[in-house]
Amino acid sequence: MAEVSIRPKPNGPYLIEGPVDIYDTAGNKLATDDRPRIALCRCGASSNKPFCDGTHSKIGFQAAEVINPESAEPQT
Repeated sequence: MAEVSIRPKPNGPYLIEGPVDIYDTAGNKLATDDRPRIALCRCGASSNKPFCDGTHSKIGFQAAEVINPESAEPQT
């Protein structure tokens, strides 16, 4: 199985690298065209949600502080 990573860009989107399927709230699979990298909006203002359209840079989005990795609960 290929590795998947999710990384937040400073004051920008979440970048997902690796093979993933993304679904909407109704359970419909969204087209990602098998792209190796996907940018997901985290500013909430994209007109192409859940994908990033660059609006964060136009509205001056400021991301919250980075969490301390030692305080994060491990996912199972």
